[in-house]
Amino acid sequence: MVNIDTVYQRVLAISNKEQRGYITPLEFNLLANQAQMVLFEQYFYDLDKVKRLEGDDSSFSDMKELIKNKLEFFTQVGNVAGGTTFPANYRTGKIFLNGYEVKLMQRSDIRNILDSTFHRQGLTRDPVYVESEIGNQDVQVFDSDGQVVGGVTVEIIVPPNKAEWGYDVVGEKALHNGSPGRTFHFEVHESEETKLVLKILEQAGVIIEDPNLVQYANQKQVQTSQQEKQ
Repeated sequence: MVNIDTVYQRVLAISNKEQRGYITPLEFNLLANQAQMVLFEQYFYDLDKVKRLEGDDSSFSDMKELIKNKLEFFTQVGNVAGGTTFPANYRTGKIFLNGYEVKLMQRSDIRNILDSTFHRQGLTRDPVYVESEIGNQDVQVFDSDGQVVGGVTVEIIVPPNKAEWGYDVVGEKALHNGSPGRTFHFEVHESEETKLVLKILEQAGVIIEDPNLVQYANQKQVQTSQQEKQ
């Protein structure tokens, strides 16, 4: 979690340098949520990219674990209704049946397994699923007894909640109000503070029509990205 007031003060300090312009709380809150969602969605892109990399380089494994740690805050486990329908979600992860991970399989292969007494018994500890062809259903799960209608759970990933810099207007000046229910901090990983600042500055530069601010934010983002790869 990242303190939203810390991010706002850093954004103001940089944007006000050399009289680049003032970013109002309303503008900041809008840009803050856009920036948070950009970083959140980047997690999935980065994770897919790391998974595609070949080799045993330990740095790849470290990066994969780091991304998973960043997503852990947004990951929950929900029940799969009737063994077929996912709960509301942003994305889904692994599927489980009574503690055993369920593996994806082709429908034709499942039919062959179910028709074999020997192979069918293996589904007790190695259940499988297919993407459902029935409307309003997501999956169909199978164990040694056939299609499963209960006890199925799934990892679901929910998006971050809205971030908001709460404030009160006193003497025509916005003063921070950090009370619960007024201020809502960023929910992305604490390591994302600098990226949030730069992403907000990039977007703010467009609003206040300052190409120099956009260029500054872009250059700093490139530097940050290069440092992470070293």
